[in-house]
Amino acid sequence: EAGGSSDSPVTIKNIERELICPACKELFTHPLILPCQHSICHKCVKEILFFTLEDSFTDLGSESSNQSSPRIRIHSPSLDRIDRVNRSGWKRNSLTPRTTIFPCPGCRHDVDLGERGINGLFRNFTLETIVERYRQAARAATAIMCDVCKPPPQESTKSCMDCSASYCNECFKIHHPWGTVKAQHEYVGPTTNFRPKILMCPEHEMERVNMYCEICRRPVCHLCKLGGSHANHRVTTMSTAYKTLKEKLSKDIEYLISKESQVKGQISELGLLMKETECNGERAKEEASNNFDKLFDVLEERRSAALRAIEASKNLRLERLQTQIEEYQGLLENSGLVGYAQEVLKETDQSCFVQTAKQLHIRIQKATESLKSFRPAAQTSFEDYVIDITKQEEVLGDLSFYSSGLDVPEINEEKSRMYNKALICWEHLVKEDSADTYILEYRKLNREEENATWQEIEACSKSKVISDLENNSSYAFRVRGYKGSICSPWSREVILHTPAAPVFSFLFDDKCGYNSERLMLNPRRTSVESRAGFPLLLGAERIQAGCYTTLDYIIGDTGITKGKHFWAFHVESYSFLVKVGVASNTKLQEWLHNPRDVTSPRYEQDSGHDSGSEDTCFDSSQPFTLITLGMNKFFIPKAPTAPKDSANRILPMPSCIGICLDCDRGKVGFYDADHMKCLYERQVDCSGTMYPAFALMGSAGIHLEEAITAKYLEYRDDM
Repeated sequence: EAGGSSDSPVTIKNIERELICPACKELFTHPLILPCQHSICHKCVKEILFFTLEDSFTDLGSESSNQSSPRIRIHSPSLDRIDRVNRSGWKRNSLTPRTTIFPCPGCRHDVDLGERGINGLFRNFTLETIVERYRQAARAATAIMCDVCKPPPQESTKSCMDCSASYCNECFKIHHPWGTVKAQHEYVGPTTNFRPKILMCPEHEMERVNMYCEICRRPVCHLCKLGGSHANHRVTTMSTAYKTLKEKLSKDIEYLISKESQVKGQISELGLLMKETECNGERAKEEASNNFDKLFDVLEERRSAALRAIEASKNLRLERLQTQIEEYQGLLENSGLVGYAQEVLKETDQSCFVQTAKQLHIRIQKATESLKSFRPAAQTSFEDYVIDITKQEEVLGDLSFYSSGLDVPEINEEKSRMYNKALICWEHLVKEDSADTYILEYRKLNREEENATWQEIEACSKSKVISDLENNSSYAFRVRGYKGSICSPWSREVILHTPAAPVFSFLFDDKCGYNSERLMLNPRRTSVESRAGFPLLLGAERIQAGCYTTLDYIIGDTGITKGKHFWAFHVESYSFLVKVGVASNTKLQEWLHNPRDVTSPRYEQDSGHDSGSEDTCFDSSQPFTLITLGMNKFFIPKAPTAPKDSANRILPMPSCIGICLDCDRGKVGFYDADHMKCLYERQVDCSGTMYPAFALMGSAGIHLEEAITAKYLEYRDDM
């Protein structure tokens, strides 16, 4: 019963943290269930989507199609602007950035609300009821007042679930008189939680949910199953899902209750471990402090010795310079040397003069020579006393709790990849689990900034997803492990390259020109296969009469009109013939509405011959601009002046192939997406809307590269 329960506070004690919204950090208000099964307040989803849209408008000038996670801001938007955002939807084929993708505040996984946005989410009525019970228990004696009384309002005694209001006895009688329709309304005890009697389908508002989709993990109605988005999904009855989940939850609760004594014992053990950790931590701090004191003592000793040596050299130099000054002062007219020489010249006794003047002449001659080539008696520079601490700085910079017993992690280049974001995976070659946590560092390799600062991020597992990387750039990555108070050395640096342009997201179109007889799509429309099937086997009877196999075309469901975009895909190694590239919307419509003779090999843009002329010469009548893949090879189209030898035009087919379309420059490039290396580039007419295009012949398969966050970060559910 919604909100009418008068449970005691004992039944809901210690559950407050389960009732806090991860976005606003307050008790849930009208919580909605996200696709990842976490709940968030209705107003919080609105605010997040509003600012996502605002950021999208801000970023339109960059022509970026990268659907990265939005930033959640603190201030609140006006309700008018939020309503305008909700009323203005975005079409799938529009180049305007989508506004329904944001990170779940609870698990940080990217959540895509789809075209319906908030309208496609269920309210979590169960959580809403529990929050209301908690509020009532928390405020205890605080009464719920009547909503219709004249001031001052009286304390309510009933709440009408149909009117969504609370009443005192007198007001209830007035607004629900006997003999009227309102007298039949459902009423409960005083509450502020008014929930619908029946859970209705968000997509079909007049239908109640009566089934549970096991693929999407959400309730659905019978219209969703018959012809809606869940037509091909595995569903079960609501009663079966209810019974299954209730049994599982009951068993889990019973198990936890039966283990209460064990949990208490483990809590006591954890308390002892906390005390032991406290003591060991203080001891480790003391030991670390002592080690640093030893280093300080060594540095202090070396500093004192260096300062003494500099001081002694300084005093010696000053003494020599002072002596030189005194000698030069003696050369002045009024100084002692000149005056003494003048007195000696007054001597008339020749023998006495010669005896004294000889030594005086030598002194004056030396002083005269020093005037001709002035040279200080000492250097003023102390270059010989500069201490080089480069190596010591590097060693001290790596100073850490190091133990040779901790295995060095190595980045696995095969598992690591760069697409819309970077997924970096590493492993231990010697020991399987030799670290508790890891620090992953990365930096952009730029010629202008050779010593770019390392950015670090902590990881608890052996992989990490990194966003906010610049397009068409190279990044270096390294990782080290930590176990307790020790860490390993850094791993070998690995260099990976980001795509040449923002990643463009699309799915295979199952309507426009799609041949369901020879092509097969997976339910998610991310993979297509071409199989010979019965039509080809039956056609083999007429092979002598000129029956030829043809290319089966399929395009993406999202178009491009401007900007630079990149997408990638895998081609199965067994594929006989595959062509990939882009298609023009205007020419594509003309081509689809004018059937041609598909039995003639001259009809096909590429009949399978090795001339390559069909790829080199731009034919305005053809809507496709494609290159050929097949038999595990990548064929570069032949230029008109190229030699007949085709060996230099055949390359090994990359495991992942990328296409970069630059509408502004009118160019399309084909890449080895594993190494982000351009294999071939050509001009293309981008006057209309361009679509990713693919063609298959014989046995072949193509798988679109999924966004790293969509493929790597999966939601987990027992159902």
